[in-house]
Amino acid sequence: MTTPIRVLVAKPGLDGHDRGAKVIAKALRDAGMEVIYTGLRQTPEMIVNAALQEDVQVIGLSMLSGAHNAIVPRVMELLRQNDMTGVRVIVGGIIPGDDARELERQGVAKVFQPGASLEAIVAAVREAVGHA
Repeated sequence: MTTPIRVLVAKPGLDGHDRGAKVIAKALRDAGMEVIYTGLRQTPEMIVNAALQEDVQVIGLSMLSGAHNAIVPRVMELLRQNDMTGVRVIVGGIIPGDDARELERQGVAKVFQPGASLEAIVAAVREAVGHA
């Protein structure tokens, strides 16, 4: 039996809307993954520290506040500083196409925009850790 994929789902920044993050967390659990949900208003430092403590393979960031160009690069930098480059990052939210491409250029495994299916998100998490 293989060990389940461990995913940390976080809501960074000041955005207080977490229904989507909770729906995704449930879908990942239903797909057999272990999910740690950190709750609202997480800083990049809190997210990376939790990822380190929980020994996750994937961090899922739900971003609706428009702060993705500041928060996501900071998370990526902290992962590098903590020798956690093997942890894959997936981002979802209201992110313009040009910004999504830039985040992927910076190392984000996948960016999902509104309307993405839960199946596609589950598949992307599996693919990110080589369980496709």
